Amino acid sequence: MKLPFDVTTTAGRRFINLAPDIATAVLRTVEVGWEFASQSRDVNVEAGEVEITERLRDGMRRALGLKGMRWGKKMAVLPGTESRSRPDMLVPDGRTDIPILSIEIFLRFGEHDPHAIIECKRVAGNNAHLCREYVVEGIDRFRSGKYSGNHSTGFMVGYLLAGNEQMAATRINKVLTGRSRCRENLKPSDLVHEPWAWGSSHPREEVSPIDLHHAFLSFAQA
Repeated sequence: MKLPFDVTTTAGRRFINLAPDIATAVLRTVEVGWEFASQSRDVNVEAGEVEITERLRDGMRRALGLKGMRWGKKMAVLPGTESRSRPDMLVPDGRTDIPILSIEIFLRFGEHDPHAIIECKRVAGNNAHLCREYVVEGIDRFRSGKYSGNHSTGFMVGYLLAGNEQMAATRINKVLTGRSRCRENLKPSDLVHEPWAWGSSHPREEVSPIDLHHAFLSFAQA
């Protein structure tokens, strides 16, 4: 994997520019982690978002321990934690769902803050409210710099309560289009060519746009 750092800084912090192979590794870890998580009885459409995310985190950690995961010793899945959008803040202004640490970045640069952040939301193609929350409380937290302000890449997970990936993406795009943000619409991923993987790009005021990778995860059938 290439070292994912630019030399520029943002708000006193290194700007982390994840290489595509690392972003792909994160997505694949989510995919395999969900296979483990969805086997749990308490992971279902009636479960709370926090409980599902805890299971996903556990599953991702198990995934990194698998023999075939060549990046398993280069990545750590951290607990959800309070976060600060700027290093000069004394009081945290957010809470990250699943932070990711790259061992390579930490050892070389001593960068303690997460090197990638995964925000998790419940979503359904037939639920306008949940899709609006996916944008307002998810995408827009990255867009505003509240999350990943010094990152070029962010990640979102959508727990599909109903419908499929295409339906969810279409409804989310309807929200974005309704806010005159057509250029930010979700499109099939250019990293992982599978129905659950999508991508989008969003402008930011003080730094370069942020690319988001979306993983829409379906629950196991009863």
